[in-house]
Amino acid sequence: MTSYRFSLWQRRCLHALVGTCFLLCLSHSGFAQTGAVSCKPVSERSGEFGCWILSHQTLASTVAEPLYWSLDTFPTRAEAEAAKGSNGQVVEALGKVWVFTISGKDDRPTGGRHVTQIGPLPIKPQTAYMVQYMESVLQPGMSSVIHRHPGPEAFYTEAGESCLETPQGKQVGRVGVNVIVPEGEPMTVTASGTETRRSIALVLHDSSHPWSTIAADWKPKGLCRD
Repeated sequence: MTSYRFSLWQRRCLHALVGTCFLLCLSHSGFAQTGAVSCKPVSERSGEFGCWILSHQTLASTVAEPLYWSLDTFPTRAEAEAAKGSNGQVVEALGKVWVFTISGKDDRPTGGRHVTQIGPLPIKPQTAYMVQYMESVLQPGMSSVIHRHPGPEAFYTEAGESCLETPQGKQVGRVGVNVIVPEGEPMTVTASGTETRRSIALVLHDSSHPWSTIAADWKPKGLCRD
């Protein structure tokens, strides 16, 4: 039997292809949960509402632990680019220019306006991680597909409510209250309350696995709809 060895670049291409196939599969009614929202590349955005994948980044291997996600805004993209560090990413979301930084608690960009810091993010030692950032704008009652990630997911909510149900119960994210879901937990996310939910999410995932998979082995109790 012939054996094959893949380079790091080839493995990353394969993981990207798997992730793309995952998103395409979700678009078919036979695979997706009825009425559920799946995240799509921002290049496919055609309206206000939905979940949009904004950017990816491979974290430097020398990143400090414990890890935190710092969110800072800047007046212009040029100022943000000048201020970001090695694990910083400039992202335009919710009508603002942000620098998102994954690093130690005291490692933040200078200048700009510091919005919040979320963490610590539970990770495994000696693991290569990638980070993916997403923007969600959902009307009350809209929900995600039932899914899980090979790493923690964190939510910053700027308006409305983000209600997450997992086998452990529910957590509600709102202005001033951020939420973290650990690796492997099946979950569903619902825009609860009466106001349009506007939020940014981070998935910090093991780079050797697709960033998200359907969680067909768990059924939510509907706690976020009570």
